[in-house]
Amino acid sequence: MATPFSQPLAVTQGDPAGVGPDITLMAWLRRRELGLPPFFLIGDPDVLAVRARQLKLDVALRSIGTARESLGAFADVLPVMPIPAGIDVAAGEPHVATAKGTIASIETAVALVMQGEALAVVTNPIAKSVLYEAGFRFPGHTEFLADLALRATGQSVMPVMMLAGPKLRAIPVTIHIPLKDVPQALTLGLIVETCRIADRDLRQRFGIAAPRLAIAGLNPHAGEGGAIGKEDETIIHPAVQILRDEGIDAIGPLPADTMFHDEARARYDVAVCMYHDQALIPAKALGFDDSVNVTLGLPFVRTSPDHGTAFGIAGKGLAREASLIAALKLGAQLGRTAESHR
Repeated sequence: MATPFSQPLAVTQGDPAGVGPDITLMAWLRRRELGLPPFFLIGDPDVLAVRARQLKLDVALRSIGTARESLGAFADVLPVMPIPAGIDVAAGEPHVATAKGTIASIETAVALVMQGEALAVVTNPIAKSVLYEAGFRFPGHTEFLADLALRATGQSVMPVMMLAGPKLRAIPVTIHIPLKDVPQALTLGLIVETCRIADRDLRQRFGIAAPRLAIAGLNPHAGEGGAIGKEDETIIHPAVQILRDEGIDAIGPLPADTMFHDEARARYDVAVCMYHDQALIPAKALGFDDSVNVTLGLPFVRTSPDHGTAFGIAGKGLAREASLIAALKLGAQLGRTAESHR
């Protein structure tokens, strides 16, 4: 299969007991049908071989030593850069012994992209509880990726989570914290910096010349003039004014209950929301199978399927590869656009 790509995508193994192996195998089988960009998996070839037999999938595997080898091999085999899983992996049965390989897979993918050998990092789902048991000190993927960026460049970065689907892009300003803690965590500076990063990456990676940002209010009806909470007037509105003064096309705070219907979405390029579910509920409702988790603010492109490890269906032929396929396509698109802006 001829390819116009000079760099492949680096796909991490995720938790090998989850659906990562399943969806990677199934995505590769659809490479010609969908014209997928070339990719290779960083993980244990034995795990993939066992899972392919379990799922009755005819997938040829080939171990590679460099990212470039995958370009010539991808048409006929699924290229794998070997990292041992640590144990014999059983689908649906996570084990702490695999944590070392999972972490090494992410580190290797980032290093290859930072060295220019791979176009983007596409991460399969991890099980944070398994990594925590092994001493992993980061809240999740995103924070670990930011630390790897710091190690590679010597510069700290602020990662921003965005769910990108065909009908909606949505960013939560605060992410994995209790709802009761959101008002205290929500600062003018946090909103402004999140939106600056969103504006920059939408220009440089998504190729949107003049991004339009719709900023959600925190409270019902965006506070109703202070009658239902003061945060919209005292924090969010001043943040929007700062952004507008900087030339960023931001509007808000807007009542969140009227931001996500078809006509409203046509008026902006990204919805910036104040907390996790305010962003992820509409994003997943409008594109559950084809939304992609994108991390903005990093010095490399990272995309991921918008779902977890799904241990309960791993190895059973029930996993769907649509979100990984969307992550591969978007990763390639963003990687190429980012290259053109350098």
